[in-house]
Amino acid sequence: MPSVAFSRRTLLRFAPLPFLASCEAASGAEAREGKAKSLILLYMTGGPAQQETFDPKPDAPTGTRGEFKPADTNVPGVQICEHLPLLAKQAHRYAIIRSTWHGSDTHGVGVHYNLTGLKHAPRSGGEPQVDRRDPPCIGSVIRHLRGDRNGLPAAVQLPRQVGDQNNAYWGGQHAGFLGPKYDPLFLHDEAWLPGDPLPGLAPNADVKPPRQQDRAELLSALQANRATNGSDDFARFQQQALDMMRSSAAWKAFRFDDEKPGTLARYGDNRFGRSCLVARRLVEAGVGCVTVPWTFKQSEQNFDTHSKHFPKMKDKLLPVIDRAFAALLDDLADRGLLGSTLVSWTGEFGRTPKVNGSGGRDHWGRVYSTVLAGGGVKGGQVIGKSTKDGGLPADEAVHVSDFFASMYHALGYTSASAVKDATGRPHHFVTGRPVAKLFE
Repeated sequence: MPSVAFSRRTLLRFAPLPFLASCEAASGAEAREGKAKSLILLYMTGGPAQQETFDPKPDAPTGTRGEFKPADTNVPGVQICEHLPLLAKQAHRYAIIRSTWHGSDTHGVGVHYNLTGLKHAPRSGGEPQVDRRDPPCIGSVIRHLRGDRNGLPAAVQLPRQVGDQNNAYWGGQHAGFLGPKYDPLFLHDEAWLPGDPLPGLAPNADVKPPRQQDRAELLSALQANRATNGSDDFARFQQQALDMMRSSAAWKAFRFDDEKPGTLARYGDNRFGRSCLVARRLVEAGVGCVTVPWTFKQSEQNFDTHSKHFPKMKDKLLPVIDRAFAALLDDLADRGLLGSTLVSWTGEFGRTPKVNGSGGRDHWGRVYSTVLAGGGVKGGQVIGKSTKDGGLPADEAVHVSDFFASMYHALGYTSASAVKDATGRPHHFVTGRPVAKLFE
């Protein structure tokens, strides 16, 4: 199994992923109890503009200043974009980091950074696609270390992959060198509307549990005589599907049958809003990590706003994000789940300070805004700031590796934590240190 080689100096800078019990015992490290039991990662494909979301720049120079106005939130002194009115009422629940950075203006590099906290393995050229040489995404780390529970996989991604019309699967979305056993469950059926019955997983109405059990036992008997090996992925995935079908509580977590009237309307009856509601239901059912990428891959419909930036943000993007993100925070809080659920908001990078000739903003990895809520994070604060034009960190720069170290800290993992690849080799990574102010 290929793996990424690191120098001793690099390894010493690595921050924690959780140790397997044997690995932790060998090192003598003690695990800490994290307040967050699960993670919902909201991923804004394309790279959302910091200026038109959580870092408005009304005093920026002409050509840099945008068309939108800042709006007060319910936290004195904190302002966000005027087109996020519902999130403005929830500011006491989240922390904004206005100085996140990694320096790359390339989609694939930014995606990998913002799903793993690490750079991808070396490539010969082109944008990095998913590759088994890469480090695992945060969902796969959680699945590897915590295991599946309650008949559900520990990591799920819906409603689609992170990619665009040119690159279907950018790197960083699966388990990388940990192997396919720890990949998230990907739910990318374009014909499936989140909240509706899962295609192929819900039992047919005419197949009662005893009959389903008979079928499973017959299949097991037939397969017992078939030569297999320990890496039979098909058999493993087939068993997981059967387990989900046997557990009504498991597959019902993906459906809205028992939701109160009006809940879906709060989130928004669209694929992103529905996916956020499914994410809440999944963490409630015991899933460790749910990644919710933006709904559309086409650049004209995601945050890669090189042209017509302001009408796209105002009419297509911000209203959907505002409603779903705010409803998710409110719903988790109402159910007593926000304290144990970390909610993260990010994209691959920000957008350029200057507005281009097509009325858009281009790729900009030198500074962008991220948001964290719940899971022990102290809300109602802004960490770091960008320069007047929104082009560089001006104070308290937070590298994306520090952003991920903060998430892992909330989840209870220390600098001694590690994951093991298929050869049993431990990997210590998540470069950087947790942002202390998030937890004070």
